[in-house]
Amino acid sequence: VQLQASGGGLVQRGKSLTLSCAASTTHRFSSLPMGWFRQAPGKLREFVAAIAWGGGGTYYADAVKDRFTISRDNAKSTVYLLMNSLKPEDTAVYYCYAVGFLQTYWGQGTLVTVSS
Repeated sequence: VQLQASGGGLVQRGKSLTLSCAASTTHRFSSLPMGWFRQAPGKLREFVAAIAWGGGGTYYADAVKDRFTISRDNAKSTVYLLMNSLKPEDTAVYYCYAVGFLQTYWGQGTLVTVSS
């Protein structure tokens, strides 16, 4: 599984941004649970959001609940993270991941910077 994250950039506080994670895989994409982590400068990588393999279940960190929405388009083998009401503390490199049968796969990360 290869994951390509995109959509990061510089945005002002309170604005929105959508990240995308496109998967290239021989697995059936719809069968892969996927999600996002983030890592701020000087901090550990932390969980942000996840979506179940069928898209029926979504999970969020408390810090982003009610502001971020994770979704997937299985026809496009892509997972999205819609980020609303962005805060400076959301500044981080965002990594998408996919849970395979034997291992977890990671994308290369996309930088989100929220200015105050």
